[in-house]
Amino acid sequence: MKLSELGEFGCIKRASEIVRQTLPAGVVGIGDDCAVIPIDSAKSLLVTTDMLVENIHFIREKIQPFELGYKSLAVNLSDIAAMGGDPQSAFISIAVPLNIEVEWMDEFYSGLKQLANSFGVYILGGDTTQSKNDIVVNITVLGIAQSHSIKYRSQATVGDCICVTDCIGDSGAGLKLILNNLEVDTDAHYLIQRHHLPRPQIQEGKWLAAKSAVHAMMDVSDGVDSDIQRIMERSSCGAHIELERLPISQELRRVSEKYQWDPLLIAATGGEDYCLLVTVSQDEYEDIASEFEKTFGRKLQKIGTIMEQNFGLQYSLNRKIVQLQSHGYDHFIHTQDTPKNLPPS
Repeated sequence: MKLSELGEFGCIKRASEIVRQTLPAGVVGIGDDCAVIPIDSAKSLLVTTDMLVENIHFIREKIQPFELGYKSLAVNLSDIAAMGGDPQSAFISIAVPLNIEVEWMDEFYSGLKQLANSFGVYILGGDTTQSKNDIVVNITVLGIAQSHSIKYRSQATVGDCICVTDCIGDSGAGLKLILNNLEVDTDAHYLIQRHHLPRPQIQEGKWLAAKSAVHAMMDVSDGVDSDIQRIMERSSCGAHIELERLPISQELRRVSEKYQWDPLLIAATGGEDYCLLVTVSQDEYEDIASEFEKTFGRKLQKIGTIMEQNFGLQYSLNRKIVQLQSHGYDHFIHTQDTPKNLPPS
């Protein structure tokens, strides 16, 4: 069997079965945004790692080294946010070909440092090695969370409101603009920046984690279509997504109109927005959403409902059941020459 037949979820499941171990009490391993290791009765250590590979996650000629350094750390900090934690330290490993300019490396680390400084994250080490052709970046981040408030993908409850903490689809549209070498006007520039410089929602994650009515939580990395399925698998539930509820920026709407794109499809499948996907008790959603808007100046947007497991995943548009023309990103089903999260043309 080829990996392309198994798919990313299947590969992770197969690998986790092979390496399965009896873990110490309180330790959480494969299956969430971070591993969790208790420190004492009140706090836990969060550990996450992410790899960015040239021509899979980025195209060297299309991204500035400063932006790549920033984004490489941002995607890891977003995992800490998804568990309701505070990032503490980072370890940076990078493989680069010998023809890379020293100035490129300087800019890469400058971008990384700027984001690290903005969240008080210490860069404590890592590894540097040679590659034959492509750049590979791997970052590990450690964080701290209050053990009782950590949010897991496995905590969704039937009847919960499915919510996102920001507009979605901007990053996917930004990538689409980059790959098609389209005109960079003000709106396009905004979308490209959303792709290259995502903002980890650390404060939002901590705020939500402190609310008992907030149940499951993860970040939107591979698109709502893929990421809700991870919650469904871990929580043994189904989900109904109402496409007309997806929060879409005016920039995405205008660019989509210009190029005759479907903004709802990009929002559902684009990925790499790195906002948070959360489930909230239906009874308390209105109060939490109101407080969230007062605190952060934008809506905690309800996009659907957690259903019984046998419901599966269902999409509707204005109360009519619909099928998506494409789906969220899967690392092993997409072809090798397809950059991550390329939305449908």
